[in-house]
Amino acid sequence: MSQEPATAPPAGAAPVFGLITPVDWYRVPLQPRDRREASVAALIRRQFAGVDDQPVLRRKAEEQLRDTAEAGVEQGGVVLYLSFLEVGGIPLSASLLVSRLHRKFDTLDAVAALAGSGEAGLTKLPAVGRAARLVRREQSRQSRKLGSEFQDTVVEYFVPVPGRDEVLMLTFSTPLEPIADAMVELFDAIAGTLRWQRQDDTGDDETWAND
Repeated sequence: MSQEPATAPPAGAAPVFGLITPVDWYRVPLQPRDRREASVAALIRRQFAGVDDQPVLRRKAEEQLRDTAEAGVEQGGVVLYLSFLEVGGIPLSASLLVSRLHRKFDTLDAVAALAGSGEAGLTKLPAVGRAARLVRREQSRQSRKLGSEFQDTVVEYFVPVPGRDEVLMLTFSTPLEPIADAMVELFDAIAGTLRWQRQDDTGDDETWAND
């Protein structure tokens, strides 16, 4: 992963964010709906390429992915990344939801209030400057359903959007409690690649111009 020099969009321009993720992370744009559904369908085709005898498993995987994407939309998400990275044949499950919050970034107080038993603090990202970082652990609904004792590790970044009373929120999550520390290092590395671009420099939908 590389890091961009500190930049900001010109005055009056709608900030567009960019991120660098590992090659085995799959990107699902959440807006508009037709693009989200097309991306989900493409991911399912890729995951089940050459597998014609698992229709029930394929249908369940597609339903779960659609539900995950819909949940992201309900949280204000604009794009979802899913990890299909494997090490030694072991899948390193993780996700990143990028959301927009319509609120001004003033102090860490609001973030600290959300922390509970987690860890919250101010930090600085190389290309975008100040941000708040929160680390917490929780048992997800899926883990409870499966009877797992492991907790998900969640790392959240709150980054003020230049020139707007809005915050970009990066929510990383992994259920891999035994290697959580290593996964947190990966999450921090990805967050460190965040940068702002001029809207006319990219055709990406990861933009604050499209509501």
